[in-house]
Amino acid sequence: MAGSLNQSEEAQLRQTIEMFEVITQSQPLDYQSLEILKEAYLKLGMEKEVLRTSNRVAQAYVHLGQLSSAILEYETILQRHPDDSEAMMAMAQIENKANDLTNLAGVETDAFIRQPGGPPKKAMARPTGVPIEIDDGRQVMSRLFVEGKLMTAGDFQLCWQTPSSEKPTRPTEPFIYLLADKGIIPVEKSLRLLSDRSRLAFLYLDKYDLDIETARRFPRDACLRWCVLPFDHMGKAVMIATANPFNKQAASEMEQATKLRIIWYLAAPADLLKLIGKVFR
Repeated sequence: MAGSLNQSEEAQLRQTIEMFEVITQSQPLDYQSLEILKEAYLKLGMEKEVLRTSNRVAQAYVHLGQLSSAILEYETILQRHPDDSEAMMAMAQIENKANDLTNLAGVETDAFIRQPGGPPKKAMARPTGVPIEIDDGRQVMSRLFVEGKLMTAGDFQLCWQTPSSEKPTRPTEPFIYLLADKGIIPVEKSLRLLSDRSRLAFLYLDKYDLDIETARRFPRDACLRWCVLPFDHMGKAVMIATANPFNKQAASEMEQATKLRIIWYLAAPADLLKLIGKVFR
């Protein structure tokens, strides 16, 4: 497999591995990042690392209570390595556990919320002249920052921007960027809070080799308006960075622009502003 890659593709894959190894070491239950890591190893023909990462994916599913997904992952391992005793033992343990829980509802859980808004809902018809309400995360952010006693309601009003419906000419400065700029809350503190509450992994976007072509496949206006950046793709997934993980409108617009599965990551707002400006000049 690695022999069919050119030098640039191989370098990109190795950078992806380096970045996502860091992410998954700090967040071992982030199975979607583990899936990206596994696919990068697979494309490089690194079979030992593929097996190791597949086991990490399956273990993450088990810890999250997603037993059927864990079984499927172990079955995939056994198809490639029929004599893998660790996978066989884990399968037996999961099946026993599943049998004990057959009469209980809700065995499968989605403990990780990987997308701010989930799949887009079908729009309902509205009477003519009634403005369309958008959910840009304002209510959730207010609850976290104002009701969480981190700032006053007045400061929140000062820093929250509702983007105009007019065509944007530059990326909108994220809420947490303005908080830091006005000396209200340091950006590092805001990012820690958002990562804890959204369960999104943080990515050092300034150290990532941005895939500009992937970014430009998405609507320029939406990326500027919501300050979001598609920065790479792997297999059937595209990775998008944001500084507002609760913006359902941004999630909906990104989902409508692609058939790929979207995986969201938190990034520093200054990096987002710089790179979005570079991509969409």
